[in-house]
This record gives sequence, structure tokens and C-alpha cells, in this order.
Amino acid sequence: MSKPTFAGSNASLVRAHNLRAVLNHFLNEGSVSRAQLAERTALSNTTITNLIDDLLTQGIVVEDDTETARARASSDGSRRVGRPRTGLRLNPNARYAAGVHIGIGILRVAVVNLHAEIIQNTIANFDVAAPAEHVLNQIARLVKQTIAGSRIETDRLIGLGIGASGLVDYGTGVNVFAPNLGWRDVPLRDWMQDRLGLPTAVDNNVRAMALGEALFGAGRNVGVLAFVYGRVGVGAGFVVNGRAFRGSGAGAGEIGHTVMIPDGGDLCGCGQRGCLETLVSEPVIVREAERLARRRPHSALARCLAQNGQTKPIERIFAAAREGDAATLRLLEGRARYLGIALANLVNVLNPELILLGGMFAQGSEFFLPMAERTMRERAFAGLGDRVRVQPTQFGWRAGVIGAASLALSTFFYQLEDA
Repeated sequence: MSKPTFAGSNASLVRAHNLRAVLNHFLNEGSVSRAQLAERTALSNTTITNLIDDLLTQGIVVEDDTETARARASSDGSRRVGRPRTGLRLNPNARYAAGVHIGIGILRVAVVNLHAEIIQNTIANFDVAAPAEHVLNQIARLVKQTIAGSRIETDRLIGLGIGASGLVDYGTGVNVFAPNLGWRDVPLRDWMQDRLGLPTAVDNNVRAMALGEALFGAGRNVGVLAFVYGRVGVGAGFVVNGRAFRGSGAGAGEIGHTVMIPDGGDLCGCGQRGCLETLVSEPVIVREAERLARRRPHSALARCLAQNGQTKPIERIFAAAREGDAATLRLLEGRARYLGIALANLVNVLNPELILLGGMFAQGSEFFLPMAERTMRERAFAGLGDRVRVQPTQFGWRAGVIGAASLALSTFFYQLEDA
């Protein structure tokens, strides 16, 4: 009886691994020569030559002109002698991905290039009380509409990424539970693949935002990144060494359902009481602001909330705060303190290098960030908070849809995720 062997023999897997190393080097470093690629990836010159020849043929990689290559090659200040090396760089418009951000009552769809730059985008509202199937039909129509508007050939689309609210199983593409939408076990991946004919990856929307920032935004070259998003709900996404961290049951990041008030807290949509979401989410802040406005009918807050227009109530609350309304400032400062306590707990558990704030926490960052950061530093264990940077997302409102598209890019092109 022969002994089992554990030696790898699948040449296609080896090639995929090598290709991943090369593509990610282009993503992170920009223009390099073949010799530099061989040196930095520890691959042979022959392997690099074969991979680059294929990428050049497909138009995914292009050669820099001589002057550009020389300038980039000498950016470290050194002088090179002899024949200049030919610089190579990724062609960002060689391939594209589509992304869908499913918020609470809002859909954002975009087509992006390999640098996650938006080529075409569409925004639409949906009824949160509608059956999931109706919303999925609307998403499919929006994706088709956005792709058509981009005028990009479908064979240059590598796939679709979807960032969905609530608990999402990346492995199966199922939206397991979205309490703010009333969804359970919605098969997003299979449903979209069947109707759109595109490879599809699905993850929690805040985890996708974190991935987008790690690959293309403020989180590049950051070892441990946390992204904290606040709107109707509160969630977090973590990226560790360039890969999304999902936990054993795909539930990592449900920071909004950490218990802040163990006894007597308000009822949360998840069924528990005293969750962070019952203290710092947008509906809670709006409700408290409206109560303050009724008690102080001649205040700046009451005037701002009474204004008609297209702005949302939370934006009017921020406007009152910017006018210096004392009660509004106290309200936001108190909620920011709760956020800071949650961030301190996060620092103690995850020890991130960078925390990014998104959603309304970024929109009103001048009110949330100072108190939240100060509280985080005061409450974190043994000064761990002193080494953490806290700042708003680099992408603003685009964070959700760029994150969703980044999920497709990461899974189907850069191969950082297991498809």
C-alpha cells in the first residue's frame, strides 16, 4: 500500500498563486520592471516573463514610456547606469467590476475600474417593507442599467460585488439576517448570478467598506484596520493584513449589538436591550433631537428641524450644531461618548492601527470624532488607544459602493478572497 503524499501538484493553483503575487504588487507599488518583480516576489525571471507576456497580451499590464519609467525607477533618489529598465504598470481600464451597496432604504450601484475609480453610478430608494424578492428585482434592473450606461463590454466585467446589511455568509452568499430590513436567509449570490450572468460575491456592507479602504483608500499598507459605520444601524468591518476578517460564523463586526446598558436599556431591532445601536444610531439621535426641539420651540434646533427641503433630519441637526445650539452640541457629545466607549472595547479586543468612521459619523465628524477619540484613548487598556489613528473615511458617500465593487475586484481579479 502506497504512503499518502502531501506534495502539491496542481500547476493551475501554482500559477494562480504567482499571478496573485504579481497583480498585488502592481496594485500596491505601481510601476516596476520585470527584474524588480522577480526580486520582490521571489519568482524566477522565466516565471515573471511568462506571466507578464500573458498580461501584456490581454492588455491588463502596459509598458511605461522610457521617460516615465526612468522617473519612477529613480524615485528613491538613486542613479542607475546602463540601459534603463522597462517599467510596467497595471492598465486600470483593462477590466471592470460592478458593485451594489444595499443600505436601509437606499441602493447604490456602480461600475469601477481596476483602481476602484467609479465609471458610472446609480442611486435609488427602495421600500424597506417590500419583500426581499421585489428589492432583488430592483437591484438587477439597476445593475443592468448602470452597466449599459457605462458603455463597457460585458466580457470586460470580471464580476459583481454586493455589500448587504446585517449578517452575511460570504461562503454561501446568503444574507442570513438583516434585522433592519426584516430579511432572513436571502440567497443574494445565487439569485444575482442566475439573473445577471456575472460571478457574484456577497458580504456584509461595512466589511466591504473596510476592504475598499484597505485596498484603495486610507487603509493601504495598514496591518489591522477597523471601519465603523453609523446610520440606521451601527456596524464594523475589519481587515487584517489585506484580508477581510469575518469570524468563525461570518458575524465579526456586529459592534452595534454590543451591550452598553445591561439592565433597562431600550429594545433593539435584534431583540436584545441596551445595544450600542439604541444609543448612537441615526433614528435614536433624530428622535432625541425632536424631543429637545419640542421643549425649546424657539431654538436653532427647532428652526432647523422645521425647515422644509431635501435634507434629512440628521443633516438639519448637524446644521443646528454648526450654529452653536448648546443643547444639540450636548446631545451629540453624549452620543459620541458612547461611541468612544465602544471604540475602546474594540481597541482592547482587536488592537487596530487605524479606525475609520463612516456614514453619519463621518458626515458629522467634527461632532463625533473629538469626544469619541478622547474617550477611546482614556478607556482603552494600558495606553493601547494612544497608538490608534481615528479619522473619517476617505471615500465619503462612495464608501459603500466602492467597498462592494472592491469585494468583486478582490475575489475575482486580485484573488485576495476565496471565490
